[in-house]
Amino acid sequence: MVGVEVTWESPVTAVGGKHAAKLAKLPGIATVGDLVATYPKQHVQKGSLSQLDELTAGDLVSFVGEVASARQFSYQDKRTRRTAYRLEVRVRAEDGALLMTYFDKAKHTADWRLQTELPVGRVGVFSGRLKWFRDEWQLTNPASRLYEEGDDAVDTMPDLIPIYSSVGGITTWQLEETIELALTLLDRVPEVLPPAVVQSRDLLPTRQALRWIHRPDTRAQKAMAEKRLKYDEAFVAQSVLARRRLLVEGTVANPRPGRPGGLLDAFDARLPFALTEGQVRVGEEIAEELARDHPMQRLLQGEVGSGKTVVSLRAMLQVVDSGGQAALLAPTEVLAQQHQRSLERMLGELAQGGMLGGSEHGTRVALLTGSLGAAARRTALAAAAGGEAGIVIGTHALLEDRVQFADLGLVVVDEQHRFGVEQRSALGAKAGTPPHVLVMTATPIPRTVAMTVFGDLDTSTLSELPAGRGEVQTTVVPIRARAAWLERAWQRVREEVAAGHQAYVVASRIDPGDDEVSTADAPAGAPEDAPRTLYAVDELAPELAEGPLAGLRVEVLHGRMPPEDKDRVMSAFAAGEVDVLVSTTVIEVGVDVPNATVMVILDADRFGVSQLHQLRGRIGRGGHAGLCLLVTAADPLGPSMERLLAVAGTRDGFELSRIDMEQRREGNVLGTQQSGGRAGGLKLLSVLRDEAVIADAREAAFEVLRADPALVGSPDLAAAVRRLEDSEQAEYLEMT
Repeated sequence: MVGVEVTWESPVTAVGGKHAAKLAKLPGIATVGDLVATYPKQHVQKGSLSQLDELTAGDLVSFVGEVASARQFSYQDKRTRRTAYRLEVRVRAEDGALLMTYFDKAKHTADWRLQTELPVGRVGVFSGRLKWFRDEWQLTNPASRLYEEGDDAVDTMPDLIPIYSSVGGITTWQLEETIELALTLLDRVPEVLPPAVVQSRDLLPTRQALRWIHRPDTRAQKAMAEKRLKYDEAFVAQSVLARRRLLVEGTVANPRPGRPGGLLDAFDARLPFALTEGQVRVGEEIAEELARDHPMQRLLQGEVGSGKTVVSLRAMLQVVDSGGQAALLAPTEVLAQQHQRSLERMLGELAQGGMLGGSEHGTRVALLTGSLGAAARRTALAAAAGGEAGIVIGTHALLEDRVQFADLGLVVVDEQHRFGVEQRSALGAKAGTPPHVLVMTATPIPRTVAMTVFGDLDTSTLSELPAGRGEVQTTVVPIRARAAWLERAWQRVREEVAAGHQAYVVASRIDPGDDEVSTADAPAGAPEDAPRTLYAVDELAPELAEGPLAGLRVEVLHGRMPPEDKDRVMSAFAAGEVDVLVSTTVIEVGVDVPNATVMVILDADRFGVSQLHQLRGRIGRGGHAGLCLLVTAADPLGPSMERLLAVAGTRDGFELSRIDMEQRREGNVLGTQQSGGRAGGLKLLSVLRDEAVIADAREAAFEVLRADPALVGSPDLAAAVRRLEDSEQAEYLEMT
């Protein structure tokens, strides 16, 4: 490699060495910069074993220890029906011991490990995932690095040993070796922070920070490296958001101030309830921004049942009063249909503009989905293009080229995480001038996440529930320990129906042939011994109707049903013609049936915290007390049960959102979770714990971008911003 310049953008193979070519085949490690930005998962202090009683199954454990014993056993491999071998090695550290089990396909491999690699008395570093087996903690096939034999073996080790995630067959030690070579060969390391920012925050130069994050001599060096690299991550992300925000501020939009005595005033006059203080405050913020001559870009977040629909409808009516139209984009047909029913119910004769019996102030609400019949589709398209429909509700079908508007003034996006900027832009492109945008989420977002992911939007929060909401009691039903409790759950459903109410029963699958659980639903670290047979809607509904819920009116709802069937079932349930709705999570958001008071969620451990909170929000909406039963066969002492107990313990969506993020390890906040060789995701910055860093970086980034919008004076920062905008991290950043 003599004479070849190695730069940040050089292909990783430019480093050379034994492992670079293999690393180049891994996703996320295309360049030398990607390689050196793959940080250690942890640093192990020489002579220390992690406190096992503070850890859980699946945690990464790394420690320095001495082989105390090693024994080989043979067993019958059930798959190959051949004799296989395992090696049990007990390693002793200064403050404890741990069992490691190695499985080998052939005897000579096991013998080789036993005789040449792991003899008693050998000292090394061992790293692997913790597993509880046969009444003790152990590591299975851990990565290991053994040091020279002799009494001074420990003295040859560094005090802090970096441990990387092993990916693609590359071990932590091979990754360490290749990164060390790359740092030596790198001609220049980019400095993404302007010098004034580095100096005012007392931050290390980037090259020094990279050296110390990979090979620190002390914990203090590691902390200083993390401080600099965390700030870089925050600053680049905030620069992307600042560029978007400043672009919007410089864009001209048609003001939509509304008019006195119009549709909005008529709607307010017929509201049967008083708006909450939060709804009034947020409504005033939105009304003021709609009247400005640059596009509103606002995120509206609120607890389940906090009244976001009313706030968004009032904004849409203000735009209609200004001569424009509003489009409401929903992620599913069920939700789009539910929005149409809800808005028409709230508007009454105001939704019958130009129709017999309609109000003189009225407009029309059109529904446009992919499964509409030809005649209904033509009618909806004509109403949107001609302006008769002031409000057009739809799914992705709204994005099709044939969909046109007379004057699109406001885009409302429900459940913002299901859509990206490109989809919003495709809808906004149907307007003559850039429309105002309101995006909504029922998943509360901590302030730090809002700054990191939604920093180009103004954020409004509805935290109080409207008057008349019933209390919802949530109870975990652990059927592994108490199988009879499931029968009691069905009795409670019958009792609620006998009292004149309705019930939801939620399952994770549609039919028994489906995969047991999608990767999106499966919680991290789900216990291996959890039951594999999960409830399925198509199988469950007839069993309930013929068994514990016999005599009740039971119907099914899931995403694979024809649209007309879904609409029929939801309409019947809303009208009180169905007692029990057996459904998948298709009812997770937007479904509003005030008479529903009980929900049974089966295999509840298969759902995430925020998803359970959303589902629970479907009951107790009509002033009646609600009951949510989380049925699970999970280990009573495992992490899944802890998650369910957290949901049962609070209805504070912000607290549950924080718990959800902590359990997901924050890895996907900006994209794909880092797993050693992945460049995506936040590597060091914690969006839960580093609020001060994020807030400071946000302020600094806006200051830099306002002074130099094209980043002409900061070429390294400009390159980093382009990389983030082009990467899969940007896909998540754009879901706002």
